Amino acid sequence: MTDARFEEGGEAPLHLVAVDTDDLHVISTLVQDAVLPVTEMQHDAKRRRFALMLNRFRWEDRVEAERVGRAYERVRSVLVVEDVLKVRTFGFDRADKDLVLSLLSLDFAPGEDGTGRLTLTLAGDGALALDVEALEVRLEDVTRPYRAPSGKVPTHD
Repeated sequence: MTDARFEEGGEAPLHLVAVDTDDLHVISTLVQDAVLPVTEMQHDAKRRRFALMLNRFRWEDRVEAERVGRAYERVRSVLVVEDVLKVRTFGFDRADKDLVLSLLSLDFAPGEDGTGRLTLTLAGDGALALDVEALEVRLEDVTRPYRAPSGKVPTHD
């Protein structure tokens, strides 16, 4: 006997890759209002990879949850950026181990020959700027969805 796997459930986990700005817009929409502890970011300079472990609001399920009257959901997801040459942070203290960040959007400003800067905009005027050799961003759900602790849809002032 083996344990059930997430993939065997009614809805499959997301596995998306963005290699252009149209793709990135889709991922940006799906990670809007994701939250993460500042400790859940890692830059592996040797592998040129930057990764974040997010608690993502399931925007793709919002309408269905409202239609059937069930709770809104979040899911743990990994957001990985490949070919990262440099990482800079603005507007928050990475040393504050108790800090929780809220991701608002992902934007790409192309440079020369496929290079560019990926900006992860955070609530509260914070941001991460990742200089990349080429745009490659992956989003992968890694747990089953769970009831959103607030029970509400995220909103903005």
